Amino acid sequence: MTSGASRVLRRLQERGETLGVAESLTGGLVAAELTSVPGASQSFRGSVTAYATSLKRDVLGVDGALLAERGAVDPDVAEAMAAGARRVLGADWGISTTGVAGPEPQDGKAVGVVFLAVSGPFGARRTAELRLNGGRAEIREESVRSLLELLSGELGENAGAQDTEQIGGN
Repeated sequence: MTSGASRVLRRLQERGETLGVAESLTGGLVAAELTSVPGASQSFRGSVTAYATSLKRDVLGVDGALLAERGAVDPDVAEAMAAGARRVLGADWGISTTGVAGPEPQDGKAVGVVFLAVSGPFGARRTAELRLNGGRAEIREESVRSLLELLSGELGENAGAQDTEQIGGN
């Protein structure tokens, strides 16, 4: 799976940008994947594993009313976690995972429901909902792969926009 991490880190390094991660259901797997790449420290600032809902609120700044109303498995929670990772870790980009790996449903959400989010500079934001099958390990692994793919797409799109702005400004 390291190719996705390598691609993301290479793009971040080319752009001179940094990444922070907020994880819930993946429990540190995103950070582990990123740090398995030599030289990751050039762009990877760190991660917060906010497994407990109270940490999502107290550390990452997710609104307590939102968590009380919708629970931790929600696209707006994922977005707030990604923004919180950017802020807390002092990164240009923040990414997050929240969802249900199983074996039991959580907050009224079925096993395999996962929300991913990317928060970046210039107001870049993207969320994705996954409905995954398989056991706990498969759900967590696919969440990591999908999150890195989501960020890679954002970096590619924004890299082009940034280049165009620079050319237009000359």
